[in-house]
Amino acid sequence: MTVLITGANRGIGAEMMHQYQARNQRVIGTTRGAEGRDMLSVDVTSDTSLQDLSQSLGTQALDLLICNAGVYQDKGRYIGDDLPSDIWAQTFAANVTGAYKTIEACLPALRRSDKARIAIIGSQMGTRDKAQGGSYIYRASKAAVINLAFNLAHDLREEGIAVGVYHPGWVQTDMGGEAGHVTPEASASQLIGHFDRLDMSRSGEFLAFDGAPHAL
Repeated sequence: MTVLITGANRGIGAEMMHQYQARNQRVIGTTRGAEGRDMLSVDVTSDTSLQDLSQSLGTQALDLLICNAGVYQDKGRYIGDDLPSDIWAQTFAANVTGAYKTIEACLPALRRSDKARIAIIGSQMGTRDKAQGGSYIYRASKAAVINLAFNLAHDLREEGIAVGVYHPGWVQTDMGGEAGHVTPEASASQLIGHFDRLDMSRSGEFLAFDGAPHAL
């Protein structure tokens, strides 16, 4: 099995990459930084960079694409705080457009797999159930990517490509902070279990890392 993980240089992306490697599965990570062993330099907000990614995959099959790359620039900010338009644009470019364009770039490789799957890292912060105010930009971007996942699941069903979206929990990472309830190791392990089970019968699912289904 070949897995590609965006944003694999830190946090849960890095931990998922580590766990797949421990299973002796071929895993390709991406980072906006310098390329390294099993790591490609990819900026998901750049069309040129994503075209290079598509070309680098060549004629190989991709079995699982994990869209994990994202930013959280308005943490703890509320209405009346400084929320300039460029932060809105940058967040949606990475969290929403970046996920879509990455999927588009990887689609030829996914189509070569007998069991192609796409897993998008969403967040319960994008749901009405967890609309607790503040962080409007991040919340709006995650609501958008959840909706994107549902529509992709619909449109790719005829091709046999399964799509799921997953809340990783409040993870103890640079993004989540030290107050997080879940370690990267635990989140990654349980997410990978869901990705293993993702198939056409489950396509369109929205689950938390612990398996709880999410209402919108």
